[in-house]
Order: sequence, then structure tokens, then C-alpha cells
Amino acid sequence: MTFALHPRKKNLACHGLCTCALAAAALLAGCSSLAPSYEAPALPVANQYPADAPVSETGAHAASLGWREQFSDPRLQQLIAQALENNRDLRTAVLRVQEAKAAYNIQRAERLPVVAVSAQDTRAHVPADLNILGVPVTSSQYQVGVGLATWELDFWGRVRSLQDAALENYLATDEARRAVHLSLVAQVADGYLSLRELDERVALARLTIASREDSLRIFTRRFEVGSTSRLDLTQVQTLLAQARSLGAQLEQARAAQAHALTRLVGAPVDLSPAQSRLDDAAVVQELRAGLPSDLLADRPDIVAAEHALRAAHANIGAARAAFFPRITLTGSFGTASASLDGLFESGSRAWSYAPSISLPIFDGGLRRSNLDLTEVRRNLAVANYEKTVQSAFREVSDALAARQWLAEQVRIQQMALAAQSERARLAKLRYDNGASAFFEVLDAQRDLLTAEQQLVQTRRALLSARVALYAALGGGTQELAAPVAETSRSPIH
Repeated sequence: MTFALHPRKKNLACHGLCTCALAAAALLAGCSSLAPSYEAPALPVANQYPADAPVSETGAHAASLGWREQFSDPRLQQLIAQALENNRDLRTAVLRVQEAKAAYNIQRAERLPVVAVSAQDTRAHVPADLNILGVPVTSSQYQVGVGLATWELDFWGRVRSLQDAALENYLATDEARRAVHLSLVAQVADGYLSLRELDERVALARLTIASREDSLRIFTRRFEVGSTSRLDLTQVQTLLAQARSLGAQLEQARAAQAHALTRLVGAPVDLSPAQSRLDDAAVVQELRAGLPSDLLADRPDIVAAEHALRAAHANIGAARAAFFPRITLTGSFGTASASLDGLFESGSRAWSYAPSISLPIFDGGLRRSNLDLTEVRRNLAVANYEKTVQSAFREVSDALAARQWLAEQVRIQQMALAAQSERARLAKLRYDNGASAFFEVLDAQRDLLTAEQQLVQTRRALLSARVALYAALGGGTQELAAPVAETSRSPIH
């Protein structure tokens, strides 16, 4: 249902136009949103981390600690820098931020009137049998003016709510970019540590293979001169075959890890085997976990989920405003004449003013269903926010527990390796003196190789736990400033 108001007199219309414009400006500046007031959901986790995840009272604040400060290895720093420049997932996240920014600017422009300059030339010919005078008539009309396109006066805050939702979506997208940034840093660091682990394990396997090849040559010679049995020779051959098999498996795993790391970096990189052992101080800073509530500000994925929740609240405001009349204003002011040379002469002024009010009487439940939809989506956003907080709480708890107990495992396995090394030495000595069968040497050397490999794996796992804790606590996210100033939230006057 639409009502059109037309001026009856020139003075009355001019006065009405000015009055309405002033009233509209005042109402636009003071319009309020019908969105429900936002209240952050209660923290859906405990106020403290579990007792089995010990929290250090000292250490650096992860969110304010840049990745260059956290990772000391120059080669790792170079890989992270290359990944931040070339990784396609991060590039996609940046483009999505630009997309969301453009969408927000489009929605923000909806609150402002569109003013355009127009020029029009119209010529028409009416035949004689259609003219009341019985003669053909050709007419011309020239018009130049400034026009105001259909502009919604946002009395109920519908357009404002849509703008707020677009802004929150923009902010959520940028927080998602920060989350991808942090995840990429952690993945590259963990991938590099895994590669260094495999380098050390391959080196250990090669040393073992070389040692057992020497043993095989010795036992082959002994067998040829009859000083040892074929059984001992086959046992030495078995040891060598096991070491070579492990070496081949590790070489394959290293190649796959190098390919995965190259994919993360997004560009060809030099991943030649390192000559030194895995650095146990590759992740240098001790981190302070703080309280679970700190994650609400430090974790970009949680901040993104909260912005999405705010956007859902704003959409509810727009859906509620749809139940109220929509008031729009269209007008123009300029000059018109039947001849081009009279276009700017005195008395050629022309204007139009056409406010309208529309309110659907029957829409088949469309607006009600749309409001229900926005409320359900708000509830989904609440559930997603709470789930994100719970996931972050678990990630921190797991990383804290891993940091504690993997350090203990490293200590235990170092003692076990020392014991296995001594056992292998004594078993070899007993065999050389004829006090035991070679089977005892075989068993001791096999266990020694396993202990060496397990210690390297556990040392890397401890470093990975430190990387995971850095990421779970929102490491380095304060370096990435949000692109939208707080003033963007203020209404446009």
C-alpha cells in the first residue's frame, strides 16, 4: 500500500520540502536500532585450567610475543617469513578481508542519499487525428537539474542495523585472517621441527647401518675361516636388514615432510638435511598461560566468533524494523524549458518532491519468518562462540599437560638410552669373551636403536608442545592491529 503526497501550491511545497528535510536529518541522527542489547555469553569453561595441566606463574605473555622472539632458529625464521608472504591460504584470507570491507562500505553508503546531476532532452510528435486542434504537433522539452534518488529515512534503524552487521562481519573476517596467520606460523614451525627430527633420525639410522655393515664384514670373514657359526652370521644380516629398512622408511617420511613444508611455505625453498642435531632450545620463550578468560581477547578465532554473534544481533534489529513503515524520499530541483536557449531564463525553475510511505498488509508470513530465521542464526552464533571458547580451553590445557609430561618423558628416555648403551656394550663384551650367545647382542642392539629413535621423537614432541601452547594462547596476535578504528561504530551524521 503506497501513498504519494503532491504539493498544491508552490510556496507550500517549498516550505514542506525544507521542513521535511530538516526533520529527516534530525530523525536520522537520532534514530535507534531495534536490535536486542548485546550481552557476551557466560564463560562456558572453568575459571582455572585443570590440575593436570600445570600453569607457570612466570614467563612471557604469548599474545604480545612476536614469532621472531619465540623461535630463535634463523632457518625457521626465514621459512616463516616466506610462508607469510607466499602461502595461498593466508592470501585468500587477506582477500576475504578486502571483500568484507567492500561489502561494509556498500552497506554504509545505503544510509546516505544519492544525489545526481541529470540532463534530459525530449522531443515528441503527435499526429493530427490525436490532437484536439486537429493539426500535427511536434514538441520539445529540455531539462537540467539535481535529483535526490529514492532515499530511505531510517526512522527504525533498519539500514543502520544492516550497516552494523556488515561492520561486524568485516571485523570477524579480519580476525579470521589473524587466526590463519597464527595457524600458519605454528604449522611452519611444527613442520620444520618434524623435518629436523627426521634429519636426526636418518643420521642415526645411517650410523647404525654403517656400523652393522662393518659387523657383517667381520662376521663374514669369521664364518669363512670357521670361527663363528652360520646362525651368528644370519643374525648379523638380520640386524643390518632391519636398520636398512628403518632407514628407507625414514627417508620416505622425510621426503613427504619436506613436500608438506614446501606446500605450506608456498614457494620453492632449500630444505637440505641439517648437519647438526635437533636444537632443544629452538622454541626459546617460556610462556605464562594466565586465566581462561584471557583467551577471550587473545585468541583471534574467539574474537571472530564474538563479532559474528554481534552481527547476528544486528540482523535481528533489521528484521524487527521491517515490521514498521518504510519511508522514502525522492526529489529534484533544476530548470526546464521547451527550447534550449530558454533553459536558464527567468521562470524556468522546476522541482519535484515525492515522499512515500509503504507498509505491506499481507506478505504470507515473510517478515515473521525472516525474524525467526535471524533469531535462530543468533542462537547458532551463540553456540559457535561457546564451542570456540571450549575448543581453545582444551587446546591450552592439552598443550600445558604435554609440556609438563613430555619433559618428564625426555628425562626418563635419556636415562633409558644411557642404560641401553651400556647394555649393548656389555652384551658385545660378553659375546667376544664367549660368555653368551650372539642373540643377546642382537637383542641389545635392536633395543638400543629403538631407544635412540624414541628419544629424538620425544624431544621433538616436547618442542611441538611448546609451539602448540604458543598458538593456543594467541601468540603474537597483538602485532596484527585490527584495520577498523572504533570510530567506525559511531553513527553517520
